[in-house]
Amino acid sequence: MAERAVGTDLAAGTEPAAALEHYRRMLTIRLFEERCLALSAEFIAGSIHLCGGQEAIPVGAREALELGDRVVATYRGHGWAIEWGVPLTELLAEICHRAGGVNGGRAGSAYVMAPELGFIGENSIVGAGIPIATGVGLAAKLAGSGRVCVVSIGDGAMNQGATHEGLNFAAVRALPVVFIVENNDWSEMTPIAQTARLNDLSERANAYGMPGLSLDGNDPDAVRVAVTRAAERARNGSGPTLLEAKTVRLMAHYNRDIEHYRSAEDKTAGKERDPLPRLRAKLLQDGTPESELAALETRINRELDEIVEHVLAMPAPLPASAGDHVVAMPAPRAAGDTPGERHEMPYWQAVNSALRAELSTRAETLVYGEDVGFAGGIFGCTRGLQSEFGPERVFDTPISESAILGSAVGAAIEGMRPVVEIMWGDFMLVALDQLINQAANVRYITRGTRSVPLVVRTQQGATPGSCAQHSQSLEALLCHIPGLRVGIPSRPDDAYSMLRAAINDPDPTVVIEARSLYATRGEVQLLDTAPPIGGAAFRRRGGALAIISWGPMALVAERAAESLAAEQIEASVLDLRWLAPLDDEAIAEAVDSAGGRVLVVHEANATGGFGAEVAARIGERLFPSLTAPVQRLATPDARIPAAPILQAELIPNRESIVAAARGLVRT
Repeated sequence: MAERAVGTDLAAGTEPAAALEHYRRMLTIRLFEERCLALSAEFIAGSIHLCGGQEAIPVGAREALELGDRVVATYRGHGWAIEWGVPLTELLAEICHRAGGVNGGRAGSAYVMAPELGFIGENSIVGAGIPIATGVGLAAKLAGSGRVCVVSIGDGAMNQGATHEGLNFAAVRALPVVFIVENNDWSEMTPIAQTARLNDLSERANAYGMPGLSLDGNDPDAVRVAVTRAAERARNGSGPTLLEAKTVRLMAHYNRDIEHYRSAEDKTAGKERDPLPRLRAKLLQDGTPESELAALETRINRELDEIVEHVLAMPAPLPASAGDHVVAMPAPRAAGDTPGERHEMPYWQAVNSALRAELSTRAETLVYGEDVGFAGGIFGCTRGLQSEFGPERVFDTPISESAILGSAVGAAIEGMRPVVEIMWGDFMLVALDQLINQAANVRYITRGTRSVPLVVRTQQGATPGSCAQHSQSLEALLCHIPGLRVGIPSRPDDAYSMLRAAINDPDPTVVIEARSLYATRGEVQLLDTAPPIGGAAFRRRGGALAIISWGPMALVAERAAESLAAEQIEASVLDLRWLAPLDDEAIAEAVDSAGGRVLVVHEANATGGFGAEVAARIGERLFPSLTAPVQRLATPDARIPAAPILQAELIPNRESIVAAARGLVRT
């Protein structure tokens, strides 16, 4: 069973000077947030989530930890930001959407990030910070830095799947992480008693094989003692600890919440547990003069008033900067780069060779996912890598997509280059939050001071017998997200070079392979250095029309072009390769050289497919060059059946491409 230490005496064993320092820091957080609440009616757009009543937790935790230790906070995280050294002026400026804010007005109240201070950031997606913290802990463990990562969540986040995946992942790998549940009895507007059957949420630690402790979260010294012990355990390699800090929420869920759901009795009971008057009374009882406390309170109020005045005088962010720092500026290929040898190999081996090259040349490269270690992956693409590079760099994970992707985010923020495998593209949907709401945002929010150089390898598309949960083509969904790179190699040479480009790119990248291609063979040019991301490839040149495609369908388009050539219809075939960034120049060349007739072919269903984006760009930018409307050929809006005969009825093939091309040429 988890330990209980709820009734710890306030500041037991704390020296008066230390208790006074606790009071100063807790009072600073409280008065800062009172200023935020007062300003919110006129100067703050949207919601702010205040931590009134919970100040003892970040104060006690910070005192227990070392200078280089990291923290990932919940969205109610102003106190954590202050304790981790985010300057009050910059924090308030961020909350008030000023240019001088720590994130330049891009984060607001609930998403402040300052990784350079060890404050990995708040997270407004409930529970999402847990997997990210495991990645931060993973990077610390691999580097041997001795760092610990503390991650704070609310009690409601204990019912999130990502939380459970992260707790298990950290326990399995004995990561140096301290999990703190700030249990204020309210999961937003619902009492935790209505959503959990346990009196002590720390008991859930038992299921993961880690220690759990419930403690008085209104006592900074009790928090300090508990976090100190948990951090020592983490540093000596014994793994994570789950701490439940039982506390109180004095303020509403957010600034415009009228708390109609909360009884007057509950509010009164909460005020009676307020840690600040409690600690103030203790200080007076132990001999601190009232005049000293009054002078301290006056000084803090004066300092905060000056900060408010300064922040309100700051300019707003420049509107022209709104689109900056989404992805890194493309880097030109270095002069003197030379290709290596050429070898014929199957597609899967090209992937394997690319991973081997990057593991050999980049010590920060990690390869992990389900079954990728000893077994070599379900498709064999990681075969032999664990025995060559060791189980610390190439390893298996639990079946936990949120933990896999989230840990990759945290590790990448800390300087690692994780390459994670998600077996099927469909499975990414289980944990898409970690790509869309986490990885894609970091460069933007930090204004380019941090990036997330992770790579997700997955495969998609229909193969005989694959059901509707193992066959979707999701590239359009991923390409819709600013900040993500997306590539789809169609042949072994691209599988090698594009994966190496992805691993060397500073932004999060998804490389989509295909089960149907793994056994295909081709010549692969092994490179001495990785190429930059981007660039389409003409697979065939012809003036009758242009067929634009990507992935396995690009190969089908080539075969269709061969059939058309036998009919004296010469078609260009453009393999886009990278959909984000998209090679607009190559598309324009294809349109111009093919008489303005374009057929876009893809396996994904037609509605909302990426072909619509290609067609729209051509229509917007190249309309005068068109001699016919851009045509799309795609899978109808249907689910993918398992039976091969039913799949064949839906998915474009050589014959249907030829027929569509004939019709387009004759218009």
